[in-house]
Amino acid sequence: MATLGMSEADKKAVEDFKRDVVDPSRTSLVIVDFWAEWCGPCKQLTPIIEKVCADYASKGVKLVKVNVDENGFIASQFRVQSIPTVYAVFQGQPVADLSQARTENQLKQMLDQLLGQLPVESEERNQAAEIAPLIAMGEEVLEAGDAERALSVFAQIAEMAPDNAAVIAGQARALIALGRLDEAEAALEAVPQEHAKDAGIERARAALSLARDAKPLADLSGLEARVATNADDHEARFELSNGLMANGDRQRAADELLAIIERDREWNNGAAKAQLLKLFEAVGLEDPWVGAQRRRLSAILFT
Repeated sequence: MATLGMSEADKKAVEDFKRDVVDPSRTSLVIVDFWAEWCGPCKQLTPIIEKVCADYASKGVKLVKVNVDENGFIASQFRVQSIPTVYAVFQGQPVADLSQARTENQLKQMLDQLLGQLPVESEERNQAAEIAPLIAMGEEVLEAGDAERALSVFAQIAEMAPDNAAVIAGQARALIALGRLDEAEAALEAVPQEHAKDAGIERARAALSLARDAKPLADLSGLEARVATNADDHEARFELSNGLMANGDRQRAADELLAIIERDREWNNGAAKAQLLKLFEAVGLEDPWVGAQRRRLSAILFT
């Protein structure tokens, strides 16, 4: 904003705006709320926008309120014709008009979209970058079969980021591997609402469900004999698959489920397919082993 020919009051308004909005917007997403004391809709929006911006402070969001009666020059520069008018400013430029967001969910959705597109610096992003290698280490240890050590790693990370979905999921899967199912369930039930649909959390839930179904058996020979005698004894084959899962033999467990699907895909309302998909999710949909088994499933279903 050029200051040539401006009054002293307007010059001060520009300097204040630069200090409060333009400079912070170099790294943060600044939400500028144009309002006035006499504006009824402004008073309705105020508690909503203040709450959401406070919730998003760790994501790099900052709220600045501009009273149009006291800062008419600034309002005119933004061509504010009615209030409330709300703009998102990043790197000195308006990047979105948020004026139509009148509910908490609407405002959060718009902010989430902006934060996903802009390189906004935040405590959350900095922390995510810091703990990413630690999470990878925990996953590597868990994959190697040392669930006790993996649980210890995830517990230490949780002290830094207690609400991180990947950390919660890692802890839960480590607890499941140790047979501490009730503790894993409690951890998953305590997941913050915004992470309820996270892929890692869903994977941990699938692993917990499988663990609840599975029954470790020292001797599977009886079930194997029943299947050998009658290949269509799907109940025995399903129990055998669960026993194999409980014993850590996911390949043979998948083989038995695929055998049921091949012989009778509708058996027990499609229980074998549902269990197999649950196994895929528990292992991880990006895992190469899962990709191979999914191709086997497709070959059965579409040939």
